[in-house]
Amino acid sequence: MKKPVVAILGATGAVGQEFIRLIEERSFPYSELKLLASSRSAGKKATVNGREYTIEEAKPESFDGVDIGLFAGGSISKELGPEAARRGCVVIDNSSTFRMDPKVPLVVPEVNPEDISWHTGIIANPNCSTIIMLMALKPIQNLSKIKKIVVSTYQAVSGAGKEGIDELTDEVKAYLNGEEMVPHILPSKSLPKHYPIAFNIIPHIDTFQENGYSKEEMKMVNETHKIFHDDAIEVSPTTARVPVYRSHSESVLVETEDELSIEAIRKAIDAFPGVQIQDNLQEMEYPMPLYTSDKNDVYVGRIRKDLYNAKAVNLWVTGDQIRKGAALNALQIAEYMLEHKMFK
Repeated sequence: MKKPVVAILGATGAVGQEFIRLIEERSFPYSELKLLASSRSAGKKATVNGREYTIEEAKPESFDGVDIGLFAGGSISKELGPEAARRGCVVIDNSSTFRMDPKVPLVVPEVNPEDISWHTGIIANPNCSTIIMLMALKPIQNLSKIKKIVVSTYQAVSGAGKEGIDELTDEVKAYLNGEEMVPHILPSKSLPKHYPIAFNIIPHIDTFQENGYSKEEMKMVNETHKIFHDDAIEVSPTTARVPVYRSHSESVLVETEDELSIEAIRKAIDAFPGVQIQDNLQEMEYPMPLYTSDKNDVYVGRIRKDLYNAKAVNLWVTGDQIRKGAALNALQIAEYMLEHKMFK
């Protein structure tokens, strides 16, 4: 196939900028590149592979002749996703808009690449926390059917965008200067009350639902069921925001149908693409967000049997949510499609 025409929607944001870095790093092929954003960013300049581009305002006609649309996320996906698909563009979308649509595949390329084949123009990228967790759990699922997952997340402020990063920085400075910390963003900008994240943990990401779980927590439940094609898996999540700039961490308990040895689990995880074991207690080696930021792989450590359930193990999982949790996963979907000649 000829090199595709690629458009990046949301090119000026954190995920859009990560798309650009990864396209350069991975030598992703394209014959033409379009950088799209809102009218506020139109006219700005960006350099990709040594060439300067002008950011264009994203409109439906922006996708005429485009083969691959890498959507960084946001509410604009609802409007422009179907418009781009109607024009023959394959949309790979980072927003939550289409994830639970039964006509839209929800894909982690290492986990369920076969689902890409039934797309009708839009492919959804899962939530970052779901991606990071399932990268660690898929090699275990390959050994034995998963029955139950209990997960607590420790999510970086960059998950709330650049404003989340700036808020943490400003609050740390204020605290160290003996000044009052005045939060405006977390747990969510749209909520009526805000809390400082500096020196704090906020057990609240996105809005709470009627069942007492947050929208972020229910994403992990519903998306796990869809990606693993198994609604019987019991998923019990708690998601929290922590004062870390980048890279999410997760404490995961997973119960399987069969009893598995730690040796078999280690071997399976170690052989799985995109995952690395970092687990040497004698040398105090285990995954930490400071050291997994800007890394493509998901790291797994603290692998140990549950104290009371022989069929359960505990894991500590860390991964860069802007890379594998967003931009890299989407770009890998496009790479898979190119490799398997899935574009017209």
